[in-house]
Amino acid sequence: MMGFTEIDYWILFSYLLASLALGYFLGRGQKNIKDYFLGGRNMPWWAICFSIVATETSTLTFIGVPALGYSQNMTFFQLVIGYFLGRLCVSLILIPAYFKGDLHTAYELLFFRFGARVRNFATGLFQLTRSLAGGVRLFATALVLSVVTGFPDTWAIAIIGLITIVYTLYGGIKAVIWNDVVQLTIYTGGALLAFFILLDQIPGGWSEVITTASPLEKFRILDFNFNWDTTYTFWAGLVGGAFLSLATHGTDQMMVQRYLACGRVRQSQIALIGSGILVGGQFLLFLLIGIMLFVFYEKFPMAEALVQSDSVFPVFIVNHMPTGISGLVIAAILAAAMSTLSSSLNSLASSSVNDFYKNYFTSRTSDEYYLRISRIFTLMWGIVLVGFALLARNWGSVLEAGLTITSLTMGSVLGVFLLGLWGNKIKEDAALVGMIVGLVVVLGIHLLETIAWTWYVFIGTMVTSLVGILFSVNFYNRGISTSTSDQKN
Repeated sequence: MMGFTEIDYWILFSYLLASLALGYFLGRGQKNIKDYFLGGRNMPWWAICFSIVATETSTLTFIGVPALGYSQNMTFFQLVIGYFLGRLCVSLILIPAYFKGDLHTAYELLFFRFGARVRNFATGLFQLTRSLAGGVRLFATALVLSVVTGFPDTWAIAIIGLITIVYTLYGGIKAVIWNDVVQLTIYTGGALLAFFILLDQIPGGWSEVITTASPLEKFRILDFNFNWDTTYTFWAGLVGGAFLSLATHGTDQMMVQRYLACGRVRQSQIALIGSGILVGGQFLLFLLIGIMLFVFYEKFPMAEALVQSDSVFPVFIVNHMPTGISGLVIAAILAAAMSTLSSSLNSLASSSVNDFYKNYFTSRTSDEYYLRISRIFTLMWGIVLVGFALLARNWGSVLEAGLTITSLTMGSVLGVFLLGLWGNKIKEDAALVGMIVGLVVVLGIHLLETIAWTWYVFIGTMVTSLVGILFSVNFYNRGISTSTSDQKN
């Protein structure tokens, strides 16, 4: 057992310090909220592509996906098929819509189509979802840091949260995106190092991995059974994954903000589709690491059984990776977490300022004033996310907890966006009723535990859309017929 040494601590400390320095450097010269939230709308497409990948590949991926490979098999990879299909739909349908006006948030599109109530409800759902999911991701990272250093997870949450809040508060979206580029490079490199070190430490190498894991169907990817209560099947991956990606990458301000920061439709589309290819490669890598961890611990059993499988990769990193390398890989895990956390903070502050504060709380128009308010909201949301991270310790598997939270609400939001784009005769009341019913139905399904979370977004989208259409047909058409009849009489 090698353990975490002084050199590893210095590597970790140097990375955290560099993140702060980069955030401060990129924050210089910001004059207004267009700079702070959209980076002047001239960010390069390849940086946006890397930022999208870094943002969605959080600590949940870094420790949660290997845990699935370790404890189950590779059927999680079926979601990648749907994820890519969903990205194609976002590129063709939603990205062009966001560039038809001078939008700062995704939900301004709903305001222009339906009105303030629908926009406010969608923004509120986004903020609730993003803060809860962000809390889970922050706790997942604190879990890793706690395993490594022995710090209580509450201290780990505070340290990670504080550093991320500071560089996001000063640097805005530019700091978020460029830190994402650096962080993607670090954690991809760290994962590859872990892969080859793990492979080297397994007697017999890759052939032994195949020999041990194949009879147990650890490499199984496709499951064509159609069961609503089975989480990872081909149909859940294709349909459920597509709708989940369509919602998260098409209607979530955290992602839409990046397209707007790119400033051009074509480049935004290339960035999004390219990110799908990179994410697929990363999921494959992390699942293989999980299978290799299973084989390794079959050969070299742990002294103590794991409390939960999410700890399997961090335990290996600390106990079996060479001095210096383990520090780099732990820095990579922190990079993955800080990437998502910083994106959450900036997008939450953006929606707060542009969708609520500017419309309801002030008529002042000074650029300096709004920039100052934006930083205050960034700090406030940072405190909220830290609070939710403390609560997330009791929410079970970090990967599935984070994805389930997102899936509960995003179907309702996606449904109203589709009504806005394709339902020309749908009015605000009908859209709002559809959203509420869609949300209630999905929450009810979740409480009954009869259907896997991978179907939640699909169901929520369908219910929201159908209820919105039926409400509009039954009430508005009836109202039109009645008024016409009264006029004739």
